[in-house]
Amino acid sequence: MPTELRRLLFAQLDVFSSRRLEGNPLAVFCDARGLSDQQMQALAREMNLSETTFIFPRDAAIERERGTRVRIFTVSEELPFAGHPSLGTAFFLRGSSGAAEIALDLNVGKVPVRFEEAAGQDVFGEMTQVEPKFGLVHDREAAVRAAGLRDGDVDPSLPIQTVSTGVPFTIVPLRGLKIIERLRVDGASSAEYLEKTGGRSFYFVSRETVDPGARLHARMMFNNGEDPATGSAAGCAAAWMVAHGVAQPEERVLIEQGLEMKRPSRIFVRAARQDDRVVNVRVGGNVVEVLRGEFFL
Repeated sequence: MPTELRRLLFAQLDVFSSRRLEGNPLAVFCDARGLSDQQMQALAREMNLSETTFIFPRDAAIERERGTRVRIFTVSEELPFAGHPSLGTAFFLRGSSGAAEIALDLNVGKVPVRFEEAAGQDVFGEMTQVEPKFGLVHDREAAVRAAGLRDGDVDPSLPIQTVSTGVPFTIVPLRGLKIIERLRVDGASSAEYLEKTGGRSFYFVSRETVDPGARLHARMMFNNGEDPATGSAAGCAAAWMVAHGVAQPEERVLIEQGLEMKRPSRIFVRAARQDDRVVNVRVGGNVVEVLRGEFFL
């Protein structure tokens, strides 16, 4: 190996699962100091996962005040925030230290991740997302046409609504498992519709679930295919559930995702209510490390 090449240490983790080869894979580059935006984007394309994160170590006093600087890239762009990269990177930074909290300094701001440990159980991490912003309540027929759904697919008892806890997602409640399992989304018309209405992606949910202990079954399609676990969208769904009575304030509930991809993921969410507002959205789960390596650049 030529000596002038830089060796970049990285790890890969499966997020929102305590079992390897499940959940949502994440690559974490341990020290990205000196990398350009173009190099980080190229590395994310090379890893070819839904997201890759880059850690920028700083002076300990700055990290105590502002958190550890982390940037998040998909294969095509940088994101201000994403759920499974935030949780996975916090687990990596925590390591075996036993720290009760890791704070991340993301483009969207400071995101704390708190850890819970109980005897005989896997470590559980829970991030606090930025306060939810409730957007458009959609015309049902327009959303159905845009997504390529059939008449009668949407649950009439709940609204289709765009919510953001850092990234806006449009929550689409479907009638049941059979409908969500056979989902075929029209990518072009969806993208055009979402651009006009202020959402990044549709997050399809059903109150009928595979696991009887889950509150929602979820799927999220995007331009590269399907996401096994979408922590940012799950946070939006948590706020939406509390706002519309699907979950009670402070009730921690399970969202199952990724089953159709053979990457089952378990996302635990909760949110609070303050007066007439939904606040304090939290998204958590388990993370397991699957490999470490060096990248030569």
